[in-house]
Amino acid sequence: MKFSDGYWMTRKGYEVLSPYEVHSVEAGQDKLRVYAPHRHLEHRGNTLNEALTTMEFDSPLPDVIRVRLYHHRGRKRRSPDAFPLLTGGTAPVAIADGEDAVSLTSGRTTVTIAKSHQLKIAYTYEGRKLTGSGFRQTAFVRGEDGRHHFREQLDLAVGETVYGLGERFSAFVKNGQTVDIWNQDGGTASEQAYKNIPFYVTNRGYGVFVNHPELVSFEVASEKVSKAQFSVEGEMLEYMIIGGGSLKAVLGNYTSLTGKPALPPSWTFGLWLTTSFTTNYDEATVNSFVDGMAERDLPLSVFHFDCFWMKEYQWCDFEWDARVFPDPQGMLARLKAKGLKICVWINPYIAQRSPLFDEGMAQGYLLKRQDGSVWQWDLWQYGMGIVDFTNPDACRWFGDKLRALVDMGVDSFKTDFGERIPTDVVYHDGSDPLQMHNYYTQLYNKVVFEVLEEKLGPGEAALFARSATAGGQQFPVHWGGDCEATFESMAESLRGGLSLGLSGFGFWSHDIGGFEQSATPDLYKRWVAFGLLSSHSRLHGSTSYRVPWLFDEEAVDVLRHFTKLKARLMPYLFGQAAVASRQGLPMMRAMVLEFGEDAACDYLDRQYMLGDSLLVAPIFNEEGESAYYLPQGTWTHFLTGEQVEGGAWRREHYDYMGLPLFAREGALIPVGREDSRPDYDYADGAVFHLFAPKSGASFSASVPDSRGNERFFVSGSREGEILRLETRGEAAEWRLLLRGVSTVSGVDGGTAQPSAEGVVIVPASGATRLQIQL
Repeated sequence: MKFSDGYWMTRKGYEVLSPYEVHSVEAGQDKLRVYAPHRHLEHRGNTLNEALTTMEFDSPLPDVIRVRLYHHRGRKRRSPDAFPLLTGGTAPVAIADGEDAVSLTSGRTTVTIAKSHQLKIAYTYEGRKLTGSGFRQTAFVRGEDGRHHFREQLDLAVGETVYGLGERFSAFVKNGQTVDIWNQDGGTASEQAYKNIPFYVTNRGYGVFVNHPELVSFEVASEKVSKAQFSVEGEMLEYMIIGGGSLKAVLGNYTSLTGKPALPPSWTFGLWLTTSFTTNYDEATVNSFVDGMAERDLPLSVFHFDCFWMKEYQWCDFEWDARVFPDPQGMLARLKAKGLKICVWINPYIAQRSPLFDEGMAQGYLLKRQDGSVWQWDLWQYGMGIVDFTNPDACRWFGDKLRALVDMGVDSFKTDFGERIPTDVVYHDGSDPLQMHNYYTQLYNKVVFEVLEEKLGPGEAALFARSATAGGQQFPVHWGGDCEATFESMAESLRGGLSLGLSGFGFWSHDIGGFEQSATPDLYKRWVAFGLLSSHSRLHGSTSYRVPWLFDEEAVDVLRHFTKLKARLMPYLFGQAAVASRQGLPMMRAMVLEFGEDAACDYLDRQYMLGDSLLVAPIFNEEGESAYYLPQGTWTHFLTGEQVEGGAWRREHYDYMGLPLFAREGALIPVGREDSRPDYDYADGAVFHLFAPKSGASFSASVPDSRGNERFFVSGSREGEILRLETRGEAAEWRLLLRGVSTVSGVDGGTAQPSAEGVVIVPASGATRLQIQL
């Protein structure tokens, strides 16, 4: 929310009270409290009839500084008053109270409050300034209408760029934007977002998390162009400065606070095909798609039934529409016999025609109005009510409907919606409806995810979720919502995914070919390449089917090519997924995350790193022209073997079977022998591709088992013309492929064989060490 009228003036209707100087300090063992009046105290009489701002500083985690600002601390906040943090208590801190300043240090991150004439607060990491605040920045804002706010403005340095704030489809760099953290069903072509996260990071290597589940308004270098401003309604504000020394470490610290992404089961990384939304379908139609994929050698892992698996007007009743699915359990068994997993669409709304509506109303399982009646409207579904997930009995009731479907053979749920949550309602537990608007989706997805974990076992739960808030990364996978069948929408989808990845989410997908309208064959084929080089891959649409032969025969070939490529890359991809889960990193990484020292990467939003070693640059035009940037180093095209030097932009033309897909210098990428499914023994027969390691470089790669634990590990180094490698773990058979190398002088511990891609090193039976003379 904007409170200023230009630089000097305040908007009519507001009074801005900004702490002017430090009056006194209370230093405890693990907390620092600072009292700051809003004017210079010339004499004791100035303390009368004046407010103070109370500032508290502590640390919930090393390298995280928590800031709480109060006007009146006695004002009670209803639940959810903050996002639940996964760290208990506070972290050890060091407090230094000197004559000129007082400071609190957690890990290597420090807040220093000057005791000078005007309030000045600086946040540093190892002595390097991250950001700061002070007089005329921090403020309690009184509104004439009785609605008061707390505002903070944090310094932005020259050249500093801001990222994150959830899955945002507007400009990737948030500088110059106004962002309201308020979940809405706005598609991918507006400033609205399905997944709003009050957390941002900057290219200076720190993050800011505003710990408020309600509406948080950000003005990023917009209201005041040298500041990142945020505000909330009420008498207090809590935020955290998250250090770490690098963006990766910052994301790790943030997700240690709010939750690491769960590791999705390996089968979820294969190709998903859906019925699409409003198309007609029955078992025969479904089988025509499934069998058509098999007949064309198109590997398929998951089949998804969208909304109309249930009868119209009755969403959700969780009952198969008997008119078109007379034998649902038998149908699911027949599909699963073909090697498929099954996903079905749900949402948290109960239409009045659903048999469950009366039951939910009678038991108090639906959100109510102030007069005790059920809250309803006709948008989306006639007479729609909304499940109250603050009621444990309602959670159990909703979950039981899902348990029955899992027993029938369903493996996953597409948890659609969760954004259209009204604020004129009464919750079972007395929660504040404004604070619940964004947080509702967390309860919704948590209930569904925990049902799947309970029924299928740990490590087997996976959603396909649209809405989220802070902490929602714990319940993957998430997809980008309703995009259009245009190149522009394809690009905006990628921007949204990269922003979400910089907001703590590890796994993300999108509707290949676009959801609204139908793609041209050209767009479909380009989007297929992008979609199969994303963490998760789904063919889905609105009014038309998305099987490739309905576009053209070349589309069949393109889909086969990239689906099989992804299957072969699964030893690498699932290993990167395990890293994402453990460390809180996205699989699809914005270039700035991987190459923060390269200023050319600050604004790149049409390419990304898939894991830490593969660069992907989708093609966004009908001409097949690519324009992409390679950072410094020797890069090898994964498909063609071409080696090029980075540090420059490149422009090229690609046919539908290609796109810029480069392995970075020194990468060791395990590639599997299986190309027909994503879930197999990755270590059996893996070929480790080694790309252009420079002398003095080291490299390593881990092949995971089905739970993401290390199964087989290869590490090595290059010293001059000597490559040395060691292994640990078990692999029935493995190879090393030296990409771009034509011959080697000798191998100790194995043999060398020439190939079209380079030289293949075959280890001797039982060998755990190799030495290769280049």
